Amino acid sequence: MEQAPRSTRSDDTEMVVVGSVVRAHGLRGEVLVVADSENPARFVSGSELFVRDGAGLRRLEVASSRSHRGRELVAFVEVTDRNAAEALRGALLEVPEETVPAAEEGTFYYFQLVGCRVVDDGVGELGEVTEVVEDGGGVLLSVARPAGGGPVLIPFVGELLPEINVEERLIRTDLPAGLLEACGSTS
Repeated sequence: MEQAPRSTRSDDTEMVVVGSVVRAHGLRGEVLVVADSENPARFVSGSELFVRDGAGLRRLEVASSRSHRGRELVAFVEVTDRNAAEALRGALLEVPEETVPAAEEGTFYYFQLVGCRVVDDGVGELGEVTEVVEDGGGVLLSVARPAGGGPVLIPFVGELLPEINVEERLIRTDLPAGLLEACGSTS
């Protein structure tokens, strides 16, 4: 099943994931991309995106793109045939973090939340945000506990998160009694 990345933080903290290549499309090197960016200019002709290969980051220039069934069909200048396009299957498309426009006041990009320490007013240190998960019920922060065990999923709801300071990499929570036990993973 095709699925967009659940977190937009790259393994390289200076890069941000903006999409993923699902598969090759056609014979001329186009790829089907699940976009993980709301920037309408992200995939326009002339845009620069990066993919990781054995040698590190490789720059790709967008030759053209068009919408296709809720996804993007993207052609890159450097990818001219189906074999080269198929080699990109599963690749994450990234951009330098400094090219991402600032988030509006009171809002956050998912990549800004990943890596933040989470401290609860009553319990203390909860762990670190490892991913941001969207499901049918809303947005959740997946927090890896420092003592191990499964992750804790914390609803991304203003009443439960009185402080989010992405510059200091800190999220302060005020969770009701029993929520940690109810939201903890049993896997």
